[in-house]
Amino acid sequence: MPSIRSFYIVFLLALFAIAALGQTTRRPPQGLDQLNHIIFLAQENRSFDHYFGELRAYWAANGYPDESYDGLPQFNPTSGEPPLYGPAPNNPGCDPAYPPPNDCVNDSNSPKIRSGHLLTQCTENTSPSWNEAHTDWDINDPTGDNPAALNGFVFSAAHDARAKSSKFFDFNGRRAMAYYDDTDLNYYYFMASNFATSDRWFQPVMSRTHPNRWYMIAGTSQGYVYPIGTDQRDQALLTAQTIFQELETAGITWKIYVNPSGSACTGPPYDPACLLTLSYVQDFEWGQSIPTQYPQNIGTIGPAGTCGSSTCDFENDIANGTLPQVVQIEPATDAGLDEHPSVTDSQPSRIQLGANYVAGLINLLMGSQYWQDSAFILTFDESGGLFDHVSPQETVSPDGLPPHDLLMGDTCTAVTGPTCYFTYTGYRVPMMVVSPFAKDHYVSHTVADTTAILRLIETRFGLASLTKRDAAQMDMTEFFDFTNPPWMTPPVPPVQNTSDPCYLNKLP
Repeated sequence: MPSIRSFYIVFLLALFAIAALGQTTRRPPQGLDQLNHIIFLAQENRSFDHYFGELRAYWAANGYPDESYDGLPQFNPTSGEPPLYGPAPNNPGCDPAYPPPNDCVNDSNSPKIRSGHLLTQCTENTSPSWNEAHTDWDINDPTGDNPAALNGFVFSAAHDARAKSSKFFDFNGRRAMAYYDDTDLNYYYFMASNFATSDRWFQPVMSRTHPNRWYMIAGTSQGYVYPIGTDQRDQALLTAQTIFQELETAGITWKIYVNPSGSACTGPPYDPACLLTLSYVQDFEWGQSIPTQYPQNIGTIGPAGTCGSSTCDFENDIANGTLPQVVQIEPATDAGLDEHPSVTDSQPSRIQLGANYVAGLINLLMGSQYWQDSAFILTFDESGGLFDHVSPQETVSPDGLPPHDLLMGDTCTAVTGPTCYFTYTGYRVPMMVVSPFAKDHYVSHTVADTTAILRLIETRFGLASLTKRDAAQMDMTEFFDFTNPPWMTPPVPPVQNTSDPCYLNKLP
């Protein structure tokens, strides 16, 4: 019979094996270990069709090979890879018999508002919040008992415009059906065509900015659909673990960069506690510890002049060889460079200035020593209530929690249905992966939401999933070719056009 010593040795070996299972030492898929820096930035409130719907026509006009791509159907060819040509999508508009101060009325007298090109780079805001996002699904069935009709975008935009104390010009919601093209967003169109993109990339939640950004760094909003402090039911900070905590525990370097221009933060030097107010990680309990425990992990970013006479931290880290392994860049909201639609008519927001700002960040990376082993992922936090013709997709609830901060009368308070829980994504948003390893002219058709960025980070660095949502995502390795990297020498992109007119008092 085995000795007591033998049993003891086997017992210890079993303990070591169990302990090893809990460690984050999984090796990344073959070739992924060549990717040593993952940088991600989510701009604000633009839908896929609104920004990238014309991309396939751009390919045809500029010599790119055609492939399947689910943009606006009026730009598809009549033969070749499906989906093929179709009429411009439309939504029912407001019955003209009920002008303001009446709410928008959809009935048999409502005109059809069709998808059309914007000439102004400035647009009045469209609301992406909980009620509006569910109305967008279907005016008559916002809780999702039936498949999405996607007929409520114009109504939501009109309702929001009419409800504002300072009324918008576009009180009929036509702006919700508008799109930009390659002449407006020439840098984005060039980069998305040469590098990798996706036509099945969604925001995580059918609601506004805050919960979608919480999902992006923690895989959950813990039941919140509104910003913290909206009412008494959403006062507490989130307790969920963020990706930055996992990285810190695993010894993987990380940093969050914010643009202080236009904010209350003065410097240099900048107070980390003030910089924290420019990051959505401030909404997590752990995030509040960054200024005291990890002050070196929050820094500044921006072109010359942003940080006074000094160079901002991101630019310094690029130049000095100190760029961390995982980088989040927060949108330059206070600088007016986040591409968010104009919240008030007195402060028009120019999308081309935001796109030009992003171009500067990507170009800086492409011209640096870090280009050889990095990936820059550009996306948008949510679709902003702007039309997209592809329905939100069924997905996995991150933690089984229902929405717990709905306001009185909100959608899903009186009647529930499939879209009332966190088991559907939100709407499609633009994205592209810019890297020497990014596949040339590649379009992914794999359904994913922005928590796939978490899955990529976890897969690359051997980390555990944060929630069931990020665990269910693709790991994004399909965007890369590590055997024959296509872009070790990056292409020379065009200078982003910034000269389109900016007005809010007419359409288009």
